[in-house]
Amino acid sequence: MKRSLTAPTFVKVAAATLLLAAVSGCSTGSTESNATDSEPTAASSADADAFPVTIEHALGETTIEAEPTRVFALGYAEADYPLSLGVVPVGADKIEYAGNDNFSSEWFDAELAELGGEQPERFSTADGVPVDEIVKLQPDLVTATQSGITQEEYDKLTEAGIPVVAYPDAPYNTTWQESLEMVGEALGRSDLAEEVKAETEQAIADTAAKYPQLEGKTFTFAGPNADPSSFYVYTSMDNRPRLLVELGMENSPLVEERSEPGQFLFNISAERTEQLDADVFLTYANSEANLKELAEDPLVQQIPAVADNRWYATVDVTEAVGFSAPSPLSLPSALERYVPKVAAAVDGDGSTP
Repeated sequence: MKRSLTAPTFVKVAAATLLLAAVSGCSTGSTESNATDSEPTAASSADADAFPVTIEHALGETTIEAEPTRVFALGYAEADYPLSLGVVPVGADKIEYAGNDNFSSEWFDAELAELGGEQPERFSTADGVPVDEIVKLQPDLVTATQSGITQEEYDKLTEAGIPVVAYPDAPYNTTWQESLEMVGEALGRSDLAEEVKAETEQAIADTAAKYPQLEGKTFTFAGPNADPSSFYVYTSMDNRPRLLVELGMENSPLVEERSEPGQFLFNISAERTEQLDADVFLTYANSEANLKELAEDPLVQQIPAVADNRWYATVDVTEAVGFSAPSPLSLPSALERYVPKVAAAVDGDGSTP
């Protein structure tokens, strides 16, 4: 993530940021499970006359004839959506970046315990969608609104007789509201999804009211790549900037100019780092030592917001994931942990050690 840091350090940071933005496809899961290993849990009921339902998405059109009872959630934060609607998925991604001992998240596990459900089978998604493993689990629905599932992988699952609801437009570009709406429709729980959406949006509004200094302030969310010749910049299509905008902030002119539909980031050359300036500059660090290196790096110091200590570099991976892969379960944690740090940076009390 920059010129004066070593390549291994920036490889880690760059990999982390990309995982947080688009935490990847799916894998070679070694689980030899079958559909009888556990019984699915549902703590809510489907809406009357919810089925059959047809949902259009980027990879096709999916008709769900009856209420699904065995749901596989494909995508880094995807499992949060059925769970937030009272449905425990039978299978889900392993949370391999910033996950706990269950390959899960603290907010998923807290909600799961409240519902009295069992942990889903977890599959690594590092090498592509594990189609064979998913088929063995015998789901009657795969939700993949937050995933990077390919057309080929989608076709294999549908050819196996499994309905799949993919992302509405482009991989990793789905808002939390869109995912909640699509998963709610697929599960026949659109009314409950609207309630969860309203509660979550109220929490965002309450947080914005608590930190009025955010209103109208511009920001750039970026950082050095592993390749020292360039910096990555998150576009207005990425969920991090989207959430900051929901809190009343504004993307910097550079981001507005360079954002392209379907793209969650772009790169600029390192010698142009001064163009990353805004009222506040946001980035990542993978340790306190890395944070110090960033603060002292000449390229980073060319950004006026950094020179004025109007910047914040997230070190806490749990805090970072909560904001990078937002869901109705993760957002309360992100609003509590992350937003106060952004507000402090706006006030000039940023990350400079």
